[in-house]
Amino acid sequence: MAFQAGGQRPAPRPAPATPEVQAYLQDYTALLEAVPFPSFVVDHRWDVVLTNGAFRTLFQGAGPHPTAMPGDNFLRFVLFHPDASAVLGDHESSWCLPMLAHYAAALERYGHDPGLQAVRRDIAQDPIMEAAYRQGLPHWIRAVGAEAVEHDGAVRPLHHPDPRRGTTECRVVVETPTVLAELGYSRLTLVLREPRRTPPRLARPRRAAAHLRVVSSTE
Repeated sequence: MAFQAGGQRPAPRPAPATPEVQAYLQDYTALLEAVPFPSFVVDHRWDVVLTNGAFRTLFQGAGPHPTAMPGDNFLRFVLFHPDASAVLGDHESSWCLPMLAHYAAALERYGHDPGLQAVRRDIAQDPIMEAAYRQGLPHWIRAVGAEAVEHDGAVRPLHHPDPRRGTTECRVVVETPTVLAELGYSRLTLVLREPRRTPPRLARPRRAAAHLRVVSSTE
């Protein structure tokens, strides 16, 4: 996943907050709210810029966390929040590993970004996640293929808090209109599918932190 364009790029800077841009974002917020599926806008470090009501409903059960709330930074939520697996089904292989792969690519492009560097330090503090990031992740990408790390078009399991949906799946759709791209933003929508009919899951005790177990720490 090495970046081949002559070194690291500086992190993209948002366009000036002109009245026109502010008005666009206000209207885009109204557009998000009209979408029935969870939808959110993030920057290159996965800081969450905008969310809609369906997104907030999906993650309403997440307990407090100092750095990994879903409405603050989605990357940190997936990697570090102890409640992430209660919402994101097949958490490790369907969500953690693809997010780690995207994070690795972002770190190569914008390696001096302080927010990305802070995530790297937090990964290093967890020996299991550090081993997965350094040794397990490249092995996993070779095993499953590069397409497995892509978000756009991926179908991933979810546990929705609405019992009418319950355990279901979503297709991740990534869209970047021109104005959002100029701001360094991307929009992701989780298009919910009809719920799967499966037996009820046994409750599992909450873990103190997110840990990766599905990849070997050695190749």
